[in-house]
Amino acid sequence: MLRLNKVHHIAIICSDYQRSLDFYTRLLGFTVKAENYRPETESFKTDLALNGEYVIELFSFNNPPARVTDPEAAGLRHLAFEVDDIDAAVMELDDLGIAHEAIRTDASTGKHFVFFFDPDHQPLELYEK
Repeated sequence: MLRLNKVHHIAIICSDYQRSLDFYTRLLGFTVKAENYRPETESFKTDLALNGEYVIELFSFNNPPARVTDPEAAGLRHLAFEVDDIDAAVMELDDLGIAHEAIRTDASTGKHFVFFFDPDHQPLELYEK
């Protein structure tokens, strides 16, 4: 068995770098750990942290292909973030003007969760602690 310590990071390719950087930092509260412009590809690779922990590599590329929209397509389905209070988190999404689905209940755990989307329609989930 491979001995893994933790998930190191999640890479996201965005279609509009400034829009996505604003979404993840100003709206979701991530902080920039490092921002690197790569002239050879005319793109950015930016490391984003949540509560001081490195979580997301945000990439920009010229004209990336659109994301597959079928929610049951093979591959990464969504990113989930834990919150203490799902109702308060949904009110914050509303205050920030971020559209979201209705709160659901996980049949396995009884916990509440809600889905919303980043600027490139990457599904994101808030899941109560």
